[in-house]
Amino acid sequence: MSNGSPTRVDCWFDPACPFAWITSRWLLEVERRRPLDLRFRVMSLHLHNVGNELPDWYRDLVDRSVGPVRVSVAAAERHGEKVLRDLYTALGTRIHERAVDDFDTVIAEALTELGLPAGLAAAAHDPAHDDAVRRSHAAGAEADTGAYVGTPTHHVDGTVWFGPVLRAVPRGERAAELFDSFRVLAGDADFFELKRTRTGGLSFA
Repeated sequence: MSNGSPTRVDCWFDPACPFAWITSRWLLEVERRRPLDLRFRVMSLHLHNVGNELPDWYRDLVDRSVGPVRVSVAAAERHGEKVLRDLYTALGTRIHERAVDDFDTVIAEALTELGLPAGLAAAAHDPAHDDAVRRSHAAGAEADTGAYVGTPTHHVDGTVWFGPVLRAVPRGERAAELFDSFRVLAGDADFFELKRTRTGGLSFA
């Protein structure tokens, strides 16, 4: 972030992913205190888990997550990618903070809140949007290997990262300081991984 130039951060999200939600809320907090060029892009938990053995509860979530993802890409195609910021917030607030598990209801309410066409809800059950989902999902992958690193995925000034993965949303100056530290690590060509065991439950407050 030399000379105050904004750090480009592309945030790939699936509306149903709780970790992507927490990290995205952190980045929005950072945006108030640091110069960011923050953009939201769509990925898919369903595509990310093709061929993976999953617990039944998680398989159910992954399969149902396709609906909000399809609606997101349909909205971006019709109204431009900038619509994703507010649409993600409207969807995610209902899914994660209000614990609404009927995704059709989530979609309908989110579209109404933002004044978007109600007809976009039909995209949730229309596989014709899956090619657009695949293109957006693939754009989040490592350019050299084509591998998808995980969720949440972020591109930071062109470098691709899985994470940061957070248990709760950092607020205030702490959020900015954490991003400063992450930005230093992300800018080091030799750094590629840092991890520890997670303790405690998730907090969306």
